[in-house]
Amino acid sequence: MKLSLSWLKQHLDTTATLDEISAKLTAIGLEVEGVADGGKALAPFVVAQVMTAEKHPQADRLKVCSVNTGKETIQVVCGAPNCRAGLKTVLARPGNVMPGTGKPLEKGVIRGVESQGMLCAEDELGLVDEDKPGIIELPDDAPVGAKFASYAGFDDPVLEINLTPNRPDCAGVYGIARDLAAAGLGTLRQIDAQAVAGSEPCPIKVAIETPACSLFAGRVIRNIQNRPSPEWLQRRLKSVGLRPISALVDITNFLTLDFARPLHVFDAKKIKGHLWVRAAKGGETLDALNGKSYTLESGMTAIGDDTGVLSLAGIVGGVGSSCDEATTEVFLESAWFDPARTARTGRALQIVSDARYRFERGVDPASTAPGAEIATRLIVELCGTPQTVVSQLHVTGAEPPAKGAYILPHKACAKRLGVDVPVDEQAAILSKLGFKVASGKDSLSVTPPSWRPDIEGVADLTEEIIRIKGYEHIPATVSSCGFVSSTPLLDTLDKRSSAARRALAAQGLMEAVTWSFMPGAQAALFGGEVDHVLRLQNPISSDLDVMRPSILGNLIAAAQRNAARGFGDAGLFEVGPIFLREKKAGQVLVAAALRAGATPRHWAASSRPVDAFDAKADALAALAAAGAPVASLQVTTDAPVWYHPGRSGALRLGPNVLAYFGEAHPSVLAAYDAIGPMAVCEVFLEAIPQSRATGSAKPLLTLEPLQPLTRDFAFVVENAVTAAKLVKAVKDVDKALIREVNAFDVYQGEHLPQGKKSLALSVTVQPVGKTLTDAEIEALGKRIADSAAKAVGAELRG
Repeated sequence: MKLSLSWLKQHLDTTATLDEISAKLTAIGLEVEGVADGGKALAPFVVAQVMTAEKHPQADRLKVCSVNTGKETIQVVCGAPNCRAGLKTVLARPGNVMPGTGKPLEKGVIRGVESQGMLCAEDELGLVDEDKPGIIELPDDAPVGAKFASYAGFDDPVLEINLTPNRPDCAGVYGIARDLAAAGLGTLRQIDAQAVAGSEPCPIKVAIETPACSLFAGRVIRNIQNRPSPEWLQRRLKSVGLRPISALVDITNFLTLDFARPLHVFDAKKIKGHLWVRAAKGGETLDALNGKSYTLESGMTAIGDDTGVLSLAGIVGGVGSSCDEATTEVFLESAWFDPARTARTGRALQIVSDARYRFERGVDPASTAPGAEIATRLIVELCGTPQTVVSQLHVTGAEPPAKGAYILPHKACAKRLGVDVPVDEQAAILSKLGFKVASGKDSLSVTPPSWRPDIEGVADLTEEIIRIKGYEHIPATVSSCGFVSSTPLLDTLDKRSSAARRALAAQGLMEAVTWSFMPGAQAALFGGEVDHVLRLQNPISSDLDVMRPSILGNLIAAAQRNAARGFGDAGLFEVGPIFLREKKAGQVLVAAALRAGATPRHWAASSRPVDAFDAKADALAALAAAGAPVASLQVTTDAPVWYHPGRSGALRLGPNVLAYFGEAHPSVLAAYDAIGPMAVCEVFLEAIPQSRATGSAKPLLTLEPLQPLTRDFAFVVENAVTAAKLVKAVKDVDKALIREVNAFDVYQGEHLPQGKKSLALSVTVQPVGKTLTDAEIEALGKRIADSAAKAVGAELRG
């Protein structure tokens, strides 16, 4: 919500400074996000008049001018083509900082002639972005010597307030002024909402055929002229970023911002018959004033006539009944529309408008008729002619039922807030905010005003009291919980999540936080079948209708968006839930990671595309950090269908899958328009078995005094034999002596039988207690060969 200081002071009689107003607004819950004060940068510049403009003796395009500053006459050299004697313009003096450049103006000599200032163009003062030829031309009545910022209205600061959804009354300047007055920062000026007497019955009637509209007021105003708005109205709209269009449209925009009362004007001559307000049948179309066409869904609240839909109630008007410069007769609409229905329609059609913003939060229903009366007076004042005729106000329906009174015990503030506010002060604060207050023996009977739909009980009333009195009155106290928890603050899954995050970040990946939803078509790529996925009944967006069955889809989408912007090499991870219908509580905690593109370039190693082994390394790092027995894991090739067959696998502990890893399936990448390869993994943190160790103490470090030795073995095996099976067979020979087994080479080709390959292993042996003899080392080697032969049919390569 934006408002200018002068606009606020139209409703608030106050001598408070801008800083005091900003501080008080934030203190009462209307947080000021920023203040734009254009007058500060323009403060040094003054209105001046060119008295004479003579040709420069050394340059044809320059003129030597005598300029009246209001205090003295100075000499200025100017090259603007429109510089002439008698012109009133804006003068900068040496030392003034130019807003267009941010640099101070220096006194200079131009072609041998001294210049004691500069006559300014709009871009030099930062008023426009593009270069404009010529200096500023001011009207003949501009006062010479006056501050330009004050004369042009640029000294009016604009405040931007971060308005919370529960305060629809403060979506208008008047509501903000009311709160400041209640907080003691001035006196609220009363609104003149006196009814305008109509000289004839309203010729256009309105039929309400839907509960989404409970009250509709309207009248016809004839023989008017739709002129440009006066300067004061245009200035107010421009100050908050709105473009003036015409007096009729500007009046409705002004009341929307001033009183949080959206209105609409129809060109009455374009209305055929009478108006109706009903739920759309579905399939009807509207060419809206925002330049777009919409197809209405069944149930959306529409306003129309005998020809069809003319506008979307509370959201946007239509082109077919809009006012233009030829409009001479209008039908003025002021109505109350259901907030929930307005919000649903706006979301479905993705229309954002000032009217929708206010109606979906709750417009004051009691402002319906007064809003129409204020708008009528403005239309007559700004667009009226001697022949203008105003009809009587036609009102259909009634205001929605008002809330009843709440009983506020005298001690409620002391009990809830720790501040004992005197009863008289409680009543005074609430009365200033517009509440009706009646005193009782031990309590107050408080009725909320029609513009406060957010008040729903004693808690809200006490909040209003302390909000205006000041939160600084709440005493600081030290609370004691009274007990010490005997259970850990973090459970096992919390610890695993934190450990997995640290491990994946240490792998060089960036953490991502994505939606817990995804499109149904994408969910199907990750096993999201109809009976498997959790589908939302009320999604926040039509393309986020399914709870994600896998985090990978969102990570692939994020990587694709990065690639589309020139960042093809990505490393992302996320730790969070996936949602499956058949699982207990519907969700499973997963750590997912993705690498896209190629490995980083380095002088010691060439860059290469990411592959399944990168994903496997990420999965093992997360598993190890989360406490999984990684040395005991088995690798199988039964990854799900969204992994590339032959380039993926599963990490298992017996029958339980702890992780999947590999390259994403090409068909999955194609569905996202993503370019591969992408190496991905999913670690199921809940599947990791509990550690058998009790307590948190780490085992003692044991250092062997004897030097380890390494032996290499090359085995010839069938192509189908995995390295993992061969490594396990070697490790099982003597777990006390064999500390580490690594596969370091694979060979297929010449000198090997068809269907065979050579796997080379490096075996590290750590003697314990004594040095191994040559005979013992040879015996261990033979046992390794025998175990490999027995397990996978391996033969030592000669």
